[in-house]
Amino acid sequence: MKSDDRFSLDLSMSRRGFLRAAAAGTALVAAPYVRRAAAADDNVLYVNTWGGNWEAAARKFFFDPFTKETGIQIRTISPISFAKLAAQVRNGTYQFDVTTLGVTDVARANAAQLIEPAKGNLDEHSLWPGAVYENGLATHAFANQIAYQKDAFPGGSIQNWADFWDLKKYPGARSLQRYPTRAIAYALLADGVAPEHLFPYDLDRAFRALDRLKPAIRVWWTEGPQSQQLLRDGEVKAIAIWNDYAHTVQSTSKTPVEVVWNQAVIDKGCWVVAKGTPRAKNAWRLIQHIANNPQGLAQFNAVDGSGPLNPKAFDYMDAQTRQNAPTLPEHMQQAVALDGVKLLPQLDQIATRFDRWMTL
Repeated sequence: MKSDDRFSLDLSMSRRGFLRAAAAGTALVAAPYVRRAAAADDNVLYVNTWGGNWEAAARKFFFDPFTKETGIQIRTISPISFAKLAAQVRNGTYQFDVTTLGVTDVARANAAQLIEPAKGNLDEHSLWPGAVYENGLATHAFANQIAYQKDAFPGGSIQNWADFWDLKKYPGARSLQRYPTRAIAYALLADGVAPEHLFPYDLDRAFRALDRLKPAIRVWWTEGPQSQQLLRDGEVKAIAIWNDYAHTVQSTSKTPVEVVWNQAVIDKGCWVVAKGTPRAKNAWRLIQHIANNPQGLAQFNAVDGSGPLNPKAFDYMDAQTRQNAPTLPEHMQQAVALDGVKLLPQLDQIATRFDRWMTL
C-alpha cells in the first residue's frame, strides 16, 4: 500500500503541535549557540521515510543504487515527522539527515530555517526547470482530483469543481479529504476563482462556498483506502480523491467510474537536508543522485502512483503508466499546483478556522 499522507502534513487541530514545533525551531535557530551531534560517520546516511511500500520503492530505486555507487549505507526512520525535523535543530541530535516534504511543509521548514540551502550543494545546471523549490529538490507529485459514479448522473458529466458543487444538477452524497488547504482550493475553484488568482486564499469566500456543500458531505475521509472504498461501494456519488486510488477504482469497479483531470490540485514531494546535520555533504550527494536518476524516478513513480517532475523520467515509462501520471504535460496544463510560499502566512489561520467550521 502506498503512503496515505501524500507529502504534506494535515493542518487540522490534531496537527497544531507541528506548527508549534516549527515556530520553536525558528526561535532556536536564531539562538547564539546550538549543541551539535558528534562527528559524522562518512559511510552512513539516515533518511526519514513514510515506511511501507513507499520506503521499499525508494530503497530499491534510489537508496540501493546510491549505496552501490558510493559505498554509503542508508538507514531509515519512519514515518515522516515535521516535529522531529524541528526538534533536531533545537537539540543538535540528529535522528535523520534527509526527509521529504510537500510544498506547504517545505515552505514552512525553509522559513523556519530547519533545512540546509540548496544553492552550492546541488548542480542546478543538471536539473530541470523548477526542480529547486524552497531549498528542496522537487522530484515527484500527485493529484487530488474528482471521481464519480457515472450511473449517478445520466443527464451529464461532472467536469470541474463548480459541477462538483452543483447539487441541483448533480445530486447525491459527496466526500472530501479532511485536509483544509486542499478543501479550500476546491471551494474557491468551484466558486469561480481563476487558478492564477487562487493564492493566497480568500478565506471568507472559501468558507461561504464550503457552507453550500457541507450538507451533502457524507464523509470527511482521512486515509486513502477509505476514499477508495467510498467510491467503489457507491456510498458517495462524487469524491475528491488521490489520482492512483481513483485509477484503481476505475479499473477494478463493477460499476463505471469517471475520473476528471481538469482542475486537479497538485502537491509536490521535495527532498530536503536537515539544517546542521554533520552528514550534510553526503545527504546532498544522495539528493543529487536522485536528481540524476530519471529511470529510477520513473520506476519509483510506477510503484508510488505519483508522477515525475523530471521530464526525462517519462522516457522510461510504458504508455499506460505515462497516461496515468499526474505530471504528464497534458494533465498539468489542466491542473492547479499548490503554492506553499503564498499560503505560508495563512497556515495558522486556516487550521484554526477550519477546525471551528467543522464543529458548526
